[in-house]
Amino acid sequence: VQLQASGGGLVQAGGSLRLSCAAAGRSFSYYALGWFRQAPGKEREFVAAISWSGGSTYYNDFVKGRFTVSRDFAENTAYLQMSSLKPEDTAVYYCAAYIWYGSVLDAARTWSASYYSLGNYDYWGQGTLVTVSS
Repeated sequence: VQLQASGGGLVQAGGSLRLSCAAAGRSFSYYALGWFRQAPGKEREFVAAISWSGGSTYYNDFVKGRFTVSRDFAENTAYLQMSSLKPEDTAVYYCAAYIWYGSVLDAARTWSASYYSLGNYDYWGQGTLVTVSS
């Protein structure tokens, strides 16, 4: 699976951006998608995640109420709508795919307990830079 993240750019504090993550290549039946970010000099951290069905979403506390994750099956694309951006949101944003193997129910349960862990994601996009000016 190849993931292509796009939509980053320069925005003023309080502004909005929508990031896209397009999936291509080998098609897996079930996979969740996560968004992570890495600011200069810091470790990569979890931002948001969405289940295969789109029915479950998770957010890190620092983006709750400001970011929304979604996915479009027809377009094979996931989105991260970011609003009320702050300078501390400046980072390279990455999307990643968490493949659900075996039973969907078991995979969903496992993912719901580990969606925030970078090491559990199988495929990563190249990242897109978001810069928020004050």
